Amino acid sequence: MENTTLENFTSLIRLRMSAHDAHYAGHLVDGAKMLHLFGDVATELLIRSDGDEGLFVAYDNIEFLAPVYAGDYIEATGRIVSMGNTSRKMVFEARKVIVPAGINGQASAADVLAVPIVVCKASGTCVVPAHCQRIKR
Repeated sequence: MENTTLENFTSLIRLRMSAHDAHYAGHLVDGAKMLHLFGDVATELLIRSDGDEGLFVAYDNIEFLAPVYAGDYIEATGRIVSMGNTSRKMVFEARKVIVPAGINGQASAADVLAVPIVVCKASGTCVVPAHCQRIKR
């Protein structure tokens, strides 16, 4: 029998912010990009917990804590913290884990951060209608 405790419902996505993601001067990435990543994390969490993508209903808290720039590698994580009959409460965090080194004449140089920088935190609620839940607990 599969163990379906809440600690098993986690997700991690890591990707590099591209020049295409940069929306503002100085290659600054729009904070909405972090919310996009959290949406993808939430979708995976719902598939793992219920076998269905479900629907993201609302964020109840969003904190933008540090800037994100083109070239940064962002690790977005999430986990389900409580489950109702159809609702799934989730928390999310995005961390900067690699940054461009900024060395003149070596545009491809990058540094792995010894301590990742938390750039965004959020929490929200998703719903999987009962008739769509394929994994029963």
